[in-house]
This record gives sequence, structure tokens and C-alpha cells, in this order.
Amino acid sequence: MKKHHWMKALTGAAAALALSLPMQPAFGSSHREAPLISNDPLADNTDLYAFRSPDDPNTITIIANYIPLELPEGGPNYASFGENIQYLIHIDNDAAKKGDEIVYRFTFTKTNEDPTTFFNIRLGKENLKTTYTAEKSTDGGKTFQVIVNNGVVPPSNIGPRSIEGAAGLNKSYEQLMNAAITTATSGETVFCGPVDDPFFVDLGGIFDLGQTRLKDGQGFERARDAVAGFNCHAIALKIPIQLVQKDGKPVSEAKNILDGDYTIGVWTSASRPKVTTLRTDGKAPDVSGDWIQVSRLGMPLTNEAVVPIGMKDYWNAITPYDADEVAVFAKYFMNPELALYMDDSQFGGAVPAFAKLRIQSKSLGSFDFRNGKDGLFGLPESARAGTALSDQLFGGILLGKGEPRRVDVLPAFYTGVPNVPPYQLATGKNGNPLAVGKPFANNFLPSLGDMLRLNMAVPVTPRNDPKFSSLGLVQAAVLGLTDPAYNQNADLQFIPNMDGFPNGRRLEDDVTRIELQAVAGIVLAAVGLWYDDYIPDQSPSPVTPQLLGVLTYSAGPEANDLPFRSQWPYMAPPHRGYDYVKKLTTGIRRDDDPTPASALGISAPVGQFVGQNFPNPATTETALRFHVNAVGNTRVIVYDTHGNQVATLVNQRVEPGTYVTEWEPTLDVPSGTYVAQLVVNGAAVSSMKITLER
Repeated sequence: MKKHHWMKALTGAAAALALSLPMQPAFGSSHREAPLISNDPLADNTDLYAFRSPDDPNTITIIANYIPLELPEGGPNYASFGENIQYLIHIDNDAAKKGDEIVYRFTFTKTNEDPTTFFNIRLGKENLKTTYTAEKSTDGGKTFQVIVNNGVVPPSNIGPRSIEGAAGLNKSYEQLMNAAITTATSGETVFCGPVDDPFFVDLGGIFDLGQTRLKDGQGFERARDAVAGFNCHAIALKIPIQLVQKDGKPVSEAKNILDGDYTIGVWTSASRPKVTTLRTDGKAPDVSGDWIQVSRLGMPLTNEAVVPIGMKDYWNAITPYDADEVAVFAKYFMNPELALYMDDSQFGGAVPAFAKLRIQSKSLGSFDFRNGKDGLFGLPESARAGTALSDQLFGGILLGKGEPRRVDVLPAFYTGVPNVPPYQLATGKNGNPLAVGKPFANNFLPSLGDMLRLNMAVPVTPRNDPKFSSLGLVQAAVLGLTDPAYNQNADLQFIPNMDGFPNGRRLEDDVTRIELQAVAGIVLAAVGLWYDDYIPDQSPSPVTPQLLGVLTYSAGPEANDLPFRSQWPYMAPPHRGYDYVKKLTTGIRRDDDPTPASALGISAPVGQFVGQNFPNPATTETALRFHVNAVGNTRVIVYDTHGNQVATLVNQRVEPGTYVTEWEPTLDVPSGTYVAQLVVNGAAVSSMKITLER
């Protein structure tokens, strides 16, 4: 596929919109994805998130995470942002112009405040203290202006003596995180620092030929969230929408909730100087030369799970605007490798976990989307007229003999999805998948490159909405097809989760599951190309057993190991190096092994709360840490100031250790002061005040 074919089609019809599909065949997070960058973790992009801020909808939040699989106890030189690295966040908001319009650049500096100690923190000093400079370019990276100078990066969450203790920083970690949030001179809110890695995935299963593992009792080995307990380093920006909308308009001026003028493309990268010279005197290497891109990330895990090993380093070296983006890499999406394991005529039997994920081989009786088949290629122009598949628009790009996934997988990485047939829900189509249907997505930005695309006009789905779902646009499609509140007509209306992946990416979105469902053809079904067991005029409903199988497929872990904060920057604080994290089936989390009693005969209390609940004040949830030294029944109970019991958080027999539990107050619990009480073997041994602010 030559670049000029794409450019001709896009140039001739950009004003009329074009096509893509809102899904892509990858897993979710980019941890150690390419040979070269796996040797340079400080410069390794792990994840990218972009979403409309739930508590400040006039802004968007972009989170760029780096440094995969950080051990919280990895001292004395804990993971941190690297020096001699440029960390960049790129934004494309105007497809009429090739390249970025806005670039944010971050560079970091480390200072040894106390060279006399091997400890990372001692007596209020950090070894090594990290600060940063943030710069912004509005001319595509030609020139930059400083917007944050000497920004503060919180230290690693080493342990209670180094952080909260008088011999350490004598502050709570919440205080350190909040103190690191700053406002840039250009109007953005900025945070840089270590956080709990917000991604969740069964990496062990994924890379064992895709054999994702389910929960206990479902026929497979128990799933394990391989990222649980690990940290990463985040660069977070909260940006007023008018600062990134191409015409400088606030979101209040959007024509409707799918206004294409509010679509942006976001990608991140890291660069290092071209020349590194090692020294013999123990000092840091000398660096010189041009900055060379060594890592990049747009749509989750394009490089890690789609691009073959031999091409991964080259992928990291080019930009989304490079000619080879399409010329070299497009073929890996036309016939995605993962689809071979969802096809019984290929290697479907090799991956039992994918048994529910079967690609349509005879959709509507005749359309075969398995690798090497023709998909919709045989449709005559008369049937495609008026759609994005027409030769007058993108038929030459989206249809190809022996390349069935041009129509739904390939374009997702290069343009986003427009609100144009056939890429509308089957609601209102009366059985014709090429007809006009119910709009549910429009993040079209024909910039011909792999980016995370976000339509900033789409309203926020509140995180406490009963219809909020980690399945993002997949769940929006389900509601638009089945829920009477949305499936009675083909009118444009807000369907919950239209603001979810792959329209941007929220922290909660289960991208592993969504992407595997997409490879299995879930989006084809959403627009009316139903699964093989649907027989037109005979099947009572398109929600057939095969479709239900794809919708109910689980990739194992379905939520992060820690609750997200309700306040910006939303991510949970980093795991503490002092703690040992162990998941329990009871919903509480064991944090460390007990410290034995002193040989002098001095014993610790039977139980006590450790530190303060976090966050405090709480809004929608808060975490409480407690320690017990005796085996027995343990209860954590929340009371109001009148002594009325409000909630029981823990009531079970536990072993000695430190644990964490969460309180999520119901909506009828008003703002005010509450008291948590720890009861061990019938005796109240510790209490803690909690402030709730609605």
C-alpha cells in the first residue's frame, strides 16, 4: 500500500470525513516491548492515557507512564526519571497540517543532598533528589518555552521511617504527592512522580501464546495480575480544552457531542543523545550529538503485541508521520497474527483461553473475515455507494483481496473512526450493515499514524454511574444495541462509556479485553455484520451464543490492584518498598510480613492502624492500613460521631501482618467526620479519624 494512495483519498474527501474503526489488535500496556529499549528502562514508555477529566470536564488529562515493572523495594538506587533523556508528549489537533501542533518536553535533574549516607532518605534530605523542567512548543517542536522550572518529583515511597518518620521526611506520602502538583505558566496542571502502575494484565498468560487465565473455578489456572504491586513513573497533564482544540475553542462551543473539530491525536516518546562515552573515573558518561528517539507509544501495545520482534526497534525509531509507518507496518494489521489463534482452521486449538473468540467466517451467510480471506472485498460499488467503502472515498484503502481486516483493524491505527456509514451501530439499519445507523463514535483524525485519538467533546461518564464500564466503547455499543433507553431510534444521544477506549483511554478501561474482542470481530458485529450463528430472518436476535461468548470473554484481571483516586491526577500512590503485597480473596490486601517481637520481651500492640487513611479527606473511597500481631478474628468498623455503625470493612480471621482495606461510602453517607475502629479478638485496639467531603 503506497503512501500516495492514502494521501490521494484523504485529500479528496477530508471535508466529507472518511473511515476507520474504533478498535485495534493489541493488549494493553507496553512493558519491555522491544529488544533495545528493554535495556534502557528509564526511557521506556509503558502506557499512555488521554481522557476528559471526570471532576473537571472543561479539561482533559494526559498521562504518560515510563519505566516498566518498578520494584517498590528496589533500593538503594530506586527507579527514577533519567537524566540525559527528553520525555515528550505530542499532540496533533489538525489533520490539515502534517506533524505535531503541540509538544510538551520534560527533562530531569538529580541532586545528591547528603553524600555521607547510603540511605536514599535521611534526616530530611534526599539522595538523589529529582527535579524537572517542563517546556511547551506550539509550533510542532521548532521552539520551546519553559512553563515549569525546578518542578518537584516526590521520592520513592520507601517506607514509614523514611517518609513519615522523624528521621526521614516527617510527612505523609499524600502530602508529598500534593506538594508536587503545580500549575504551569501556560495554564496546565502538572504532576511528575512515582505512582502505582495503573495497568492490569495477565502478562504471563498473554505471552504464553495468548493463554490468558481466568478466575478460580472457571476451568483454567488462576489469573495473575503481573503488574500488581509494581510502580512506574508518570508525567501527568491536566489541560484546559481550549488550549489543545485547533481553533482555541472551549468545549462549550462544540456543535454536538461528536464534533470532529474537537478530536486530537496523542503519542509519547523518549529520546537520548546520539553519542554516549563511558568514563574510567566513575563519573556519569559524557553525552553529545543530536537527540535520537528510542521509544514511542500511541495506541496501547502496538509494538509489543502486533509488530514482530525483528521490526520492533525500527518502530520505536520512527514517528507516526514517517512514510514507513504505512508502507512497512500496515501489513501486520491487515492479517493480524492474533487472529490465527481465534480460527479453528488455523491454530485455534492451541489457545484454549480464546475458545470464545471466534472470527466470523460466514457473517450474514457469506462474509469471511479470517486471515487470508476477502472480507467485504467482493461487495459491488453499487452496494458501497454513499459509504466510506465507496471507491469515491476509501474503498481502495479499506478493501483488499486476501486482506479482510483492512476494513476494521488496519485503519484504527492511522485515522480513528468517523461518524459515517458503515461505522455506526446496527440500531436503525434494518438489517443492512452499510445503512445509516446510530452514531456512537467520532474520533477521526486522518493523520496517517499510530496515535491515541480522543474526541474531547464527548461527555464524561461519571465513575459512580451504574452504567459506567471498563469496556469503554464496547459497552457503549452494547447499550446502544440492547438498552431501551438508547435503541429505540438512530438519533445521536450520549450513551454511557462513549468517552472510553478506544475514544481516548481512561485509567479504568480494560484494554486487554477490549482489544482481544476487537480482533475477534466485535466491532463488525456492532455495525451489523453478525456472528456466524445468526441467520437473517430466522434468528430471533442478533445476540447469539457466539456474540455472547465474545462479550463475556475475560482476559483475567479486570481492575487495578489499588483503587484510583477521585482527585487529579487520579492514580494511586506508589507501593511502599517496606511492604509485601499479597492479594487475599476476602477483598483486603496484606501489605507486609510481621516483625517479630523484640528479644528483650517488649512486644508490639495486638493491633493498630498504620499511618492515616488515604486519601484524606475522602470523597468516593479511601484506603486504611492496619497491622495485627495475633492470629484471630479481626474487624474494621466505621462509626459516625454519634456512635452509629456506618460500615463494616473487615470481619474475618487473619494471620499476623499488615493489611489494607478500602471504604467506599454509599451515596447516602453525608460529609462529616467518622471514626474507624480496629477490633482484634473482641477487643478494640486502635481507632482513626476519617474526614469525608462530598
